[in-house]
Order: sequence, then C-alpha cells, then structure tokens
Amino acid sequence: MTSSGVQPTVLILGGFLTSPPLYWRLAARLRERGVRAVVIAPVWTPEWVLGLRGLGGVLARADRALTRAAQESAAEGDDAPVLIVGHSAGGFLARMLTSPVAYAGLSLDRHRQIGAIVTLGTPHRAARWDVIGDRIDRLAGAFVDEAVPGAYFAPAVGYVAVGSRAVVGSSRGFGRGRLAELVYRRLHPSPDDTPIEGDGLVPLACTELLGARWIVLRGFVHGQLAGRPWYGSPEAVDAWWPVALDSWRDALAARASN
Repeated sequence: MTSSGVQPTVLILGGFLTSPPLYWRLAARLRERGVRAVVIAPVWTPEWVLGLRGLGGVLARADRALTRAAQESAAEGDDAPVLIVGHSAGGFLARMLTSPVAYAGLSLDRHRQIGAIVTLGTPHRAARWDVIGDRIDRLAGAFVDEAVPGAYFAPAVGYVAVGSRAVVGSSRGFGRGRLAELVYRRLHPSPDDTPIEGDGLVPLACTELLGARWIVLRGFVHGQLAGRPWYGSPEAVDAWWPVALDSWRDALAARASN
C-alpha cells in the first residue's frame, strides 16, 4: 500500500491537569475522519499534579500508551508509525518520547514508532524568567531544547505546531482580555510586544516550533472549559487535521526513500 492510502493510528496526549474523558469527543472526530484507531494516554489529573515535581511518571504512562498505539497499528498489517496529537503539555510529552537521551531514568528513543507529532497550543517558546515559564523549563522545556530541539527528526518524523488568535491580551478594563494579558506576559518571549494574541492561555508566538509546519487558527481557545470552540472542535480539526495527515504521509514517504 502506498503512503497516500494509509491511515494512521493516533495517540492523544492530553494537557496539564486534564483527564482522558475530556478527549473522547476529539477521538470520535478523528475516527469520523478515517483514522484506523485512537488511543488516549491514561494520564489523570492527580498524576499531573504529582508531575509538578517531575514528569517521569506521566511520561512513563505516555510511553506505555505509545506501545499500545503501535500494537494497534501493527494489528492492521502494515505496521505504520503512530501519529501523536499532543494538547498543551502533551506536546512536550510527544517530543520527549522521541529523545535518545534518558529522562528521569527512562530510556525512550521512540522516534521510529512515531510518524508525526501535532502540538495544539504547546508553549514551545515560553519565557524562562517568570515562575510559570521557569516551571515549564525545568519540567520539560530545557530537556527537549537540549535533547531534541525543534523538528529534530524531520523529515522521517513530521512536525505540525498549532496556535490560535482567539483572545487579545489587554491591560485595559476587565474580563477575558485582561486575564489573558496577565498570563501571556508570563509566557511570552518578548512580553513588551503589544498587542499579544493567543488562545486565552498560551500566546501565539509561543506555539511556534522551529522547523515545524505552523498553523495559525482564529477564534479557537486553549481548552474545553471556556465555553468556546477549542483546538479539538470540529471546525478546528478540519483546519489542522489535513495538514497533520499530509505531514505524516510525507514522513512515511521519506522513510521509504532511504
């Protein structure tokens, strides 16, 4: 079967403080778009809380979920690599899984089982001088920047980074824009830039990953609890999924040519 006719098995890695049920609808939407199977990593909110002291336990669960997804793919007969969709902090986990460098005693180096990584609202370029940015840096940012910077395994692994212009941070008045501005300035690599646009939690500029295909959406917020369309809403999936699939297939073609 040529790469153009193959459909991937998808592994969803959820974001910080989330739990698997929050991604059931996204999984269903991906199945509707033809993926062969979807595995949601079984990382629950209490485990994310424990992960504030180190992501070893969370990453181990993500690693086991990748093994399960790879087994699902192998059961289809062509053993195609997995396509990972990482929401927010899940995007860091996806990149960490590819690392040839051990993390917290975990030997990973799973890039051969991964055909593409799609990150949704992941702060790849978060500032490091604020407490929030510093926490991201110590838990994951510094590690991936050192071990697997940017689109490290391209073209054998496809990389797609998705961000959104949904909320403009503003210091004037009250409400969503003011709250967003307070958070944005603690993450933005150039906090003096104005206005700062983002998904309500992560500034757009932070979602760019060097060497990855960068998709900029409009009107979609970071998570599902804000009462507005988010990265996993049908219209958003329609925007980023075709690019994700093309990137995954391009990676299969690159591997076949070597």
